[in-house]
Amino acid sequence: MIKFFRHIRKSLLMENKTTKYFKYAIGEIILVVIGILIALQVNTWNQNRIAKVKEQLLLKELHNEFKSNKSQLDSVLFYHQRAYNSAKKIMSQFPINLKTVNLDSLSYHNFYMQWVYTFNPSQGVTNSLLNSSTYEIISNDTLRNLLIRWNDIAADYQEEEIKAYNNYINHLKPYEKKHMVYGFEPSDSFKDSRLDLSFLETIEFENYVRDRFNDLLDIVNNDYGELDNVYNSIEKIIELSKTANDD
Repeated sequence: MIKFFRHIRKSLLMENKTTKYFKYAIGEIILVVIGILIALQVNTWNQNRIAKVKEQLLLKELHNEFKSNKSQLDSVLFYHQRAYNSAKKIMSQFPINLKTVNLDSLSYHNFYMQWVYTFNPSQGVTNSLLNSSTYEIISNDTLRNLLIRWNDIAADYQEEEIKAYNNYINHLKPYEKKHMVYGFEPSDSFKDSRLDLSFLETIEFENYVRDRFNDLLDIVNNDYGELDNVYNSIEKIIELSKTANDD
């Protein structure tokens, strides 16, 4: 094709047809430009297609990651709420009188009040996106902004859990080891004959329960919106990644 055009230009010059030559040269330039534009368009289309495929794969991984995170959060919140309810139930019986208290019920609620959980979301896909420029491939602005903010949102919620966990491990658990028996059943806490159950009537025990109650209250009461923020963010990311996948 190039030889063909060259032959035409040579013929026009040899025939001294300058005007036709310039017209032809302009036409040839236009054809070349059009060819370049078409090539660029094809290349852009191909790059967009590749980016779209990558985006779909990332969205699928994000969708699965945050579905798993939601399942974990639901489970953690269930145990937090149960521990909170048990602490509240014990507090309703203060001051405890060993002659009248139902020890089985007290043991049951004491057992579940002790359970400590923390939300540890999987963040492999999210961190991989944020630690590179790959997150720019996500076309949905809302989803992209949620992912950028996700680590901070999760950390704000986890602060109360970490505080409660540290307080339990460093202060409350040593108290339990001194006065109670760790068992596999809710009714085991106070059954050992070596225990002096008079501790249940003390201010120290009341403060132990109130301390645990306050920690749990800070987690579940959502006064500052951390719980709503983390839960709503998870649900929105799941929704947007699924919508994009369906498209």
